Amino acid sequence: MFQDITTLLLDHTAFKDTVDIFVDRYRDMGISVVAGVEARGFMFGPSIALAIGAKFVPLRKPRKLPGEVISESYVLEYGKDCLEMHVGAVQPGERALVIDDLVATGGTLSAAIRLLERAGAHVVECACVVGLREVKGQHGLNGKPLYILVEPRQQINCSAPSVNGVETCRHDDLILGASFSSPLNPTSKSD
Repeated sequence: MFQDITTLLLDHTAFKDTVDIFVDRYRDMGISVVAGVEARGFMFGPSIALAIGAKFVPLRKPRKLPGEVISESYVLEYGKDCLEMHVGAVQPGERALVIDDLVATGGTLSAAIRLLERAGAHVVECACVVGLREVKGQHGLNGKPLYILVEPRQQINCSAPSVNGVETCRHDDLILGASFSSPLNPTSKSD
């Protein structure tokens, strides 16, 4: 199942509430850098950075930033990619948060962590709006904690036969928060 946050962005109340949850979590953690992963990390990162008094640092795909950059390559399930950041965007000792819309395998977030740490930053945590169950906790993120706002529950009733060629597998609602125990309002569910 494809997970996407674009419907969240269409609902200004839900979008604001999402940003506010992240702001409440990070406001008093001494974070001076919010690093957003291209491209959907750019949708949440600047708002969070402004609200907590931090700077926003874009982590971009190759050849999108002007000037001198440092880069970090990484392997994806389907190939290779690279993130770049301006030289001097992060100073040694700064406390950083990495933000993206979704984490699936953790490869992109791990590259973001390595890139920031090469510049001397201390990555406090990674945060995503949607996370897949397989990446919970610190798995694959260079030992850094991962905060996931919503996580799809596993499919249930999947042993039921199809009816007239239509899948009868039922999906539960999304669950909210780091404890993965509070169901979202079913009307807020995105497919």
